[in-house]
Amino acid sequence: MFVASSYPFLDVFWTMLIFFLWVIWIWFLIIILTDVFRRRDVGGGKKAVWCIFIIFLPFLGALSYLIANGQGMSERRLQEAQQARSQMDDYVRSAAGSGGAAGEIEKAKQLLDSGAIDAQEYAALKAKALAGGTA
Repeated sequence: MFVASSYPFLDVFWTMLIFFLWVIWIWFLIIILTDVFRRRDVGGGKKAVWCIFIIFLPFLGALSYLIANGQGMSERRLQEAQQARSQMDDYVRSAAGSGGAAGEIEKAKQLLDSGAIDAQEYAALKAKALAGGTA
């Protein structure tokens, strides 16, 4: 009647270990197959061969792919991360805009200080910024 006595602790530990290794293996294959499909330096034929090799001989295929393309995998992942960061930075800059009225007044003050505009033009730009006009 006692279920715990029929499945000892070491068996539970071994089952958990096998399960987690299986999950890691699946994730490992997903990373490799994702890299195969994202590559732009190889054609469809080579991608198909790698996929067949990885699917039908998974251990040999995965290890040989890592040996042949391990450095390239890390470089491609780094490049993708840098590209994503650059896109995010550009988006944040475009969403932040020029700083609103305070930014426009600051730019007008810099123009006044440099002598590009006089006090009357500065006052007009300041009034325009405070009124909300951007034209």
